[in-house]
Amino acid sequence: MATVQKIEKEVSNLSREELAEFRAWFEDFDAAIWDKQFEEDVRSGKLDKLAEEAIKDFKKGKFKEI
Repeated sequence: MATVQKIEKEVSNLSREELAEFRAWFEDFDAAIWDKQFEEDVRSGKLDKLAEEAIKDFKKGKFKEI
């Protein structure tokens, strides 16, 4: 059985309380990974073009107040 299938089986057997605890842990885990990837993309310059476009649009008044 593949690792993902094992994890799916184990998760499906969790109690409500355990599932809530797992969800909270996974949400934090997933957010930390996303943050790390975002930081790497910023450092590598992958987002520079998007940032430049956003700044240009802002200077042209192409934005919405939120």
